[in-house]
Amino acid sequence: MASTPSMSMNKVIHAAVRRDLDRFRRALDAFTDGDRRRAAALHRAWANFDAQLTEHHEGEHEIAWPAMKAIGISGVTIDAFDAEHEAMAADLASTRAAMATLNRTATRADADAAAAAMEKLRATTVTHLDHEERETEPALVKHDGDPAIKEMGKKFSRRTGPPKAGIFFSWVQDGATPEERAALRESVPGPVLTILSGLFGRRYRKEIAPVWR
Repeated sequence: MASTPSMSMNKVIHAAVRRDLDRFRRALDAFTDGDRRRAAALHRAWANFDAQLTEHHEGEHEIAWPAMKAIGISGVTIDAFDAEHEAMAADLASTRAAMATLNRTATRADADAAAAAMEKLRATTVTHLDHEERETEPALVKHDGDPAIKEMGKKFSRRTGPPKAGIFFSWVQDGATPEERAALRESVPGPVLTILSGLFGRRYRKEIAPVWR
């Protein structure tokens, strides 16, 4: 009989989201006026983060919510998550525009504007992630072997595909704690993770990970 995972894949992804939001705030606070190379690098990292967060919350609507309802998460709770997603999407759009402006101008003033937008996005997003974990993490861990949860994982895999999955897994592991890495390996077979990250995650390791070093 398989052991109960220490945390769900959902929580592992949330940890990666939180890490990037914190990284962006520190980087924007330290931004030097006129540093176009740094502005471009931050925008590359932003484009990845934007894509990962958008993919995550859109995938939840399509795939995760039905599975969560199947293991006992109420419709009222799911509706509350949807409302939080709408607020998050609005702040994501505002931050997207602010980061594009910084990429174009590389000014300290626009870095400050991007930092303000990022902080608003961080507050909205972390509030949602905390709420979602409180309501769903015990059930996701308890029902890890449930057919609905297994099918959810398969649907996410089919939705993503190997190239995007390689970037995703490289991103999720970048800065992850030992506990998060262990939980990831409980959800994804080691050889699959190694192949996807190694073969298809090269662009993340070359173009995005160095932004945070």
